Amino acid sequence: MRLSVATNFDPALVEAMKEYPVVELFGKLREDAVGGGRAPYQLARVSRKRLADHVRQARLAGIDFNYLLNASCLGNREMTRTGQREIEELSGWLCEIGVASVTVSSPYLLKLIKTRYPKLKVRVSVFGGVDRVRKAQMWEELGADCIVLDSILVNRELGALERIRKSVRCDLELLVNNNCLSGCALSPMHMNALSHAGQSWNGNRGFFIDWCFLQCTEMKLRDPVNYLRSEWIRPEDLHVYEDLGYDLFKIAERDIPTPFMVKRVRAYAGRRYDGNLLDLIQPYAFHGVKENDRYYRRGPGWILRFLLRPLLVNPARMMLLKRVADLRHMTRPLAGEAPVYIDNRALDGFLDRFRESGCRDVDCGECRWCHEFVPKAVRIDEAHRAQVLKAYDELFRALHDGSMWKYFPERDGAEGPLFPRPSLAGAGDEGDEEG
Repeated sequence: MRLSVATNFDPALVEAMKEYPVVELFGKLREDAVGGGRAPYQLARVSRKRLADHVRQARLAGIDFNYLLNASCLGNREMTRTGQREIEELSGWLCEIGVASVTVSSPYLLKLIKTRYPKLKVRVSVFGGVDRVRKAQMWEELGADCIVLDSILVNRELGALERIRKSVRCDLELLVNNNCLSGCALSPMHMNALSHAGQSWNGNRGFFIDWCFLQCTEMKLRDPVNYLRSEWIRPEDLHVYEDLGYDLFKIAERDIPTPFMVKRVRAYAGRRYDGNLLDLIQPYAFHGVKENDRYYRRGPGWILRFLLRPLLVNPARMMLLKRVADLRHMTRPLAGEAPVYIDNRALDGFLDRFRESGCRDVDCGECRWCHEFVPKAVRIDEAHRAQVLKAYDELFRALHDGSMWKYFPERDGAEGPLFPRPSLAGAGDEGDEEG
C-alpha cells in the first residue's frame, strides 16, 4: 500500500505520517497562476516560504511533495505571453524548492512541463476525467507518469478499473474518500468554478459561491440515499481494488485539522474504521489547524471578510449562506453523535453488488441496492434536517431568483432599496495577504 495524503501545512502532520505508508503529501498555495481544485477560502493562508519549508521537512522524512496545477480551465491565458511567463516562473520555483511532481488536468500543461522541466514527474488529475481504457492510453502517450482516475465515474466500475490497469504501464491512483455523487451531472461546472476561484489573475479575486457543493449537500440531506450513492471507498474494501492491481490511494482533504487527518490515514492504513463514515469522507470547512499559528489563524471576522463583497453580491442576502454554513458546521466529527451518522460497520457487504456490475448504465431507481442500506446505516436527526433544509430553501430561492445580487429588489410590486447602493468611488475587493 502507498498513500498520497493532503497536507494542511502543519509540521506536526509530517511527523505523524512517518508511522504510515505515506509516500507523498499534496497541496498548493491558496492562489497561483494556474489554480486548482479548491477555492482560496477553503485553504490555509500559506506563503511561498512556508510551502518551501514544508517541502523540505517532508523530504527529510522520506516523503515526496506533489504540487497541484490541476485547474480544469486556464481561460486560454496559457496561450499568451503573460500566461507563459507566469507558468514558467511558478514551475521553475517548484523545481528549486524540491517538489517531486505536479498534478495537471491540461494535456498542454503536461507537455509544457515534460519539455521544459524534465525533473518533475507529471500526474493527471481527477479533473482529467479518465474513466476508460483509451483515455488512459492517450494520457500515457502524452507522457503522464501517473493518472488519478476519475473517482466519480469509475470507483464503482470494477470491470473498467481492471481493464484500465491492464491497458497502461504508468502508475495509477485512486481517490478513496471523496463523497461526490457517482456520475454527477454537476461535476464539469464544479471543476471549472473551483479552478477559476484559485487563479490569482481572476477578476473576482477569490470570491466564490460554491453552488454545486451546496446543491450536492442539500440533495443528500433531502434524500439520504445520496450519502451512499457516492464514490467513496471504505477502508475495509481496499483489498478489492488491490486485487485489481491498485496500490496507490489518495486521501483528501486539504482543510482537515491534523488530528482528523491522522484518523483518516490510520483508518485506511489499517483497512478498518469503527464509527461515522462521514469522519473519513466529508469536507471539514477549514477553521484553523493551530490556533496559535498566524499562518492558519483566521479570527472571528474571517467569514465576514469573505461575505462582504458589495460590488459583487448583496451582503445582506449573503447572510443566508452564512446561516447554512453555521448549520452544516454541526455535522463535523465532534464529541457525541453528529446529526448525520453513517454507521461504517453497517456497510459491510455493500460492495458485493458492484463485483457483478457497475452503475454506469443502470437505473438507480430500479436497482435499489443503495436504498436497501439506508435504514441499516444512515441515521439523521430529523429536527436538524428540517432546520437545515429550510435554510437551504431560502438560500436557493435567493440564488435562483436573482435577489442574491439585487440592491433594489421588488417589494410588494414596488421598487425600494433595502439599503443604499454602495458607492464605486474608491471601492474594491480587498484580497488576503500572504502570511
